[in-house]
Amino acid sequence: MMKENEGDKNKKTFGAYILKRRRELGMTQKQFAAKLYVTESAVSKWERGVSPTKGY
Repeated sequence: MMKENEGDKNKKTFGAYILKRRRELGMTQKQFAAKLYVTESAVSKWERGVSPTKGY
């Protein structure tokens, strides 16, 4: 079973990856979100480690 702080760490690690990849591609959060069919707000939350993905 995953501890609560491990989940927070995973969100931050995922967010750091998303931010790094988006910057490598030279995309804004809005452009990146459009490619993933999600909202700009979702990308922002992922990058800040505020919200996990829904897993689909």
